[in-house]
Formats: sequence, C-alpha cells, structure tokens
Amino acid sequence: MKVGIVGSGYVGSATAYAVALRGVAREVVLVDIDKKLSRAHAEDILHATPFCHPVWVYAADYDALHGAEVVVIAAGVAQRPGETRLQLLGRNAHIFEQIIPRIRQSAPEAILLIATNPVDIMTHITFRLSGLPPERVIGSGTILDTARFQALLGELLRTAPQSIDAYVIGEHGDSEVLVWSSAHVGGQGLFSYAEMRGTPLTDDLRKTIDDKVRYAAYTIIEGKGATYYGIGAGLARLIHAILTDEKGLFTVSIFTPHVEGVSDVTLSLPRILGRGGVETTLYPSLDEGERAALHRSAALLKEVSLSLGYT
Repeated sequence: MKVGIVGSGYVGSATAYAVALRGVAREVVLVDIDKKLSRAHAEDILHATPFCHPVWVYAADYDALHGAEVVVIAAGVAQRPGETRLQLLGRNAHIFEQIIPRIRQSAPEAILLIATNPVDIMTHITFRLSGLPPERVIGSGTILDTARFQALLGELLRTAPQSIDAYVIGEHGDSEVLVWSSAHVGGQGLFSYAEMRGTPLTDDLRKTIDDKVRYAAYTIIEGKGATYYGIGAGLARLIHAILTDEKGLFTVSIFTPHVEGVSDVTLSLPRILGRGGVETTLYPSLDEGERAALHRSAALLKEVSLSLGYT
C-alpha cells in the first residue's frame, strides 16, 4: 500500500512519521518543492522504521506518486500568529492551482486527502480543480476539533475520550459548531452522564470547553509557531480507515450539496470512510441554536468560495 504526501513541512513530515509509526502503509513518498527538505525528512523517518514497522520512506518528484492509493496534500504556507485560517486563503489557492493537475496526472486513481488550511476552502478548490467525485476529495476538516472536544470532556468527566460520542461540525475554524445537544456516553446523554459523574455542565464550563476547542490552534501557534502532531496523527488515522476499508466515522470535510439552506458548500459532518473514500454522510441531531450556527458556518464558507470564483 502506497501513500504520497505533497508538502513535507511540519504537517507533511508529521503525517509521514505517524504513518510509519502506525505501519499504515508499506511505502511513503514525500514530494516538495524544497527537495533538500523532503530528502532530510524522508531519511530521518526511514531511520525510525527499525523501531516500529518496515515502511519504505523516500523523497521524489511528482511522477513517483504513480500507484499511490492516497495522496495527502499538505503543501502551502503556514499560518502566522494571529492569522485566521481564512486569511491564509489567497496565499494557498494559487499553489493548489499549480500542484493539483500534476498530482492528478501522476496518481489518477488516488483519493486526495487535504490538510492545507483553510482546509474547507482548499478542499473545495481541490474538488473543483481535480474533476474527481466529492467522495474522493476529502479534507481533514474538524477531526482534530472533534478530538479536542472529546479529550477535554474525557478529562473533565474522568472518562476515556474514545467512549465519548461528541462531534464538532461545520468549518474547521472560528465558526465551527460544537454539538452538545446530541452528545452521549454509552448511550446516555452527555448532560445526564456529567451529573452522574458529579460534574454538571454549567454554561460557564461549556463556554470554557468551547473556547479551548475553538481557539486551540491560536494558543499552540503562539507558543511554537505551528500545529502538526495532532493533525499528523489524525491524517494517519484517516489513511488507515481508507486503506483498510474500515467504515469508521469521522468528521471530515467534503463538497456537500445542501446544509441548512446553503447549497454547494464544503464543510465537515460525520461521515463513514472506506476504500472508496466517503461512503455515507450522517446528519447529527441538532437543537435550534446549533442549526443556526451551522447555517452561519456554511454561509461563511459559501461566501468565500464564491468570492474566489469556485462555485
């Protein structure tokens, strides 16, 4: 099983490392305009494989993507301190216009997995440029936001986060929507479960968790310049789900015909991932406030894509 990664900066290299540690693929090829950088990362990760799994990791050009079943796109410029994901757009859209045709030429059968921010817009652009069906152009979306939500709830409620069903949907960014109303643990509603654990979810506590999830990237970027370990692990998890035909549920971003009155927009909802990409979209139960917030998130993303001419 072969995976290509275009862009070997922080996110691309962290993804390659996570793929190697998990043994997700047998072959990983790094492609980057900075060939010295991609070679250095490939060699460094290759030297870690005796401690984990026998994965062949190397750097090459676009033609080496031939035969890749998944191509991760992590190319682009990094988010600056204080910069929103949407402000990145103008700097990264031009890069994608150059690289997507080259990826499609070299790996026409690959599923494209987008990590570059702002990821929803970049996934929308990739979908339009690639000519692929929407289920094969997948943005990492809110997988990390969902993981942060579950991790914070797990810490608060002294419960393994893997046992908590709570999702973040919409934009991967400031307008994202934390779905509190239908979250549950073991079939029990989140709020009643929290009461049982002696930690009622008050408005203040919910706001604290919301802020920590929504603005986590800004805090991390201020402290160390970029986020990459969490998303690298998340992308490796998505690759595993695709290559093993897992049918797992993940909040990923794809082109969606209708969301809360907004048409033709790319954002995250819970979706089933398998060998062919996204197989099914599940629409979570939302209260009126969450529905209104999702509409605002979708409308924001739609407005940006329209301003670029990617309708």
